[in-house]
Amino acid sequence: MRSEESGKGELKFICDRMLGKLATWLRIAGYDTLYVGSIEVDGNEDTYMVHNHKDRILLTKDRELYRRAISAGRRALLIKSNSVAGQMKEVMALGVKFEPVMNRCSVCNALLRKPTKEEAREVVEREKLGDDILERYELWYCEKCRKLYWMGSHWRNMLRFLEGLKSEN
Repeated sequence: MRSEESGKGELKFICDRMLGKLATWLRIAGYDTLYVGSIEVDGNEDTYMVHNHKDRILLTKDRELYRRAISAGRRALLIKSNSVAGQMKEVMALGVKFEPVMNRCSVCNALLRKPTKEEAREVVEREKLGDDILERYELWYCEKCRKLYWMGSHWRNMLRFLEGLKSEN
């Protein structure tokens, strides 16, 4: 992926099963982030993460997985915090900036795009969202999940959380 597509340079990640919330926040911030719990893996997940997606930084809470990754010569970060805020602070040491952008699906990591009127209408009807959403907000769409995104109250809540995170530093 080219850096101008992600807006976040070349930092890409793969997270172990213990870091699902961190993976979601990295995606919200525009980082290309795989979550092993969402990947079809033949065999052992740890072995898969050590030997695949080597262009990504492996984020893990598992000391043995971290040791194996480092021994195999791949970039990895051992996350120590149990709270998502603490985990976010730990990856900030890599240069990660948690500023939300609307370019990646927080569920599946696919790139978002503007929906067609038909796609937006289909999601509004399926999810029983109010019709006013089509007029009030700029919308983004995930083709893979068939999900709509917009900057509503959840967006404001995320911004408040991130402001709190920044003020703790």
